[in-house]
Amino acid sequence: MDKKRILIVDDHPLFREGLKSLIERSQKFEVAGEANDGREGLKKAKKLKPDLVIVDISLPDKNGIQLTNEIRSNMPETRVLVVSMHSEINYISESFQAGATGYVVKESATERLLQGLETVAQGEYYLDNSISHQVVENIMKSSGKTARISDADYGTLTPREQEITRLLAEGLSAKEIADKLYISPKTVANHRANIFQKLGLHSTIELIKYAARLGLIDVGVWKK
Repeated sequence: MDKKRILIVDDHPLFREGLKSLIERSQKFEVAGEANDGREGLKKAKKLKPDLVIVDISLPDKNGIQLTNEIRSNMPETRVLVVSMHSEINYISESFQAGATGYVVKESATERLLQGLETVAQGEYYLDNSISHQVVENIMKSSGKTARISDADYGTLTPREQEITRLLAEGLSAKEIADKLYISPKTVANHRANIFQKLGLHSTIELIKYAARLGLIDVGVWKK
């Protein structure tokens, strides 16, 4: 099996070495190159054409979110995993909107980097578990703000489906939702399938992006 080639863009040499050490533990990936800043990162990405790029948001010459957008614009097939010290909602939301398909907080990279790379390499979205509940909580803190939602697809949901949508976004399991609403887990699963079909979604992270796009996230409120 061919290994997926990775480019690391981060301005901290010691952190890059740490990432390389983690990546070398896997038989699925190899480090194809490194870059110290955004300009070098884009240049090497174009030259090396890696399968994945690990990008830090705080770079000396440009914002890593901007770099993510440039990489995806030039190489749509290349996946980007953001590995950043920032866990604020606006950084996460803007990273995904720029084209990233994964987000890992640096402090949990040791435990979650390889899982994130594997998920992203498969074409799926990955959001660090250490922040996912916080993010979803922030999005849904205003469960009473449903009036802000003007998306036509959302309007096709029944009141019960809208209720379950909020509970799913809050991170509740099918059993927890079933217990809360006094229905069976199978009924919850059926509602979930209908919700995702109506909204054209395939994962929780897509639900998060959907909520962000509709303005459910107030960046100013959650920015630290």
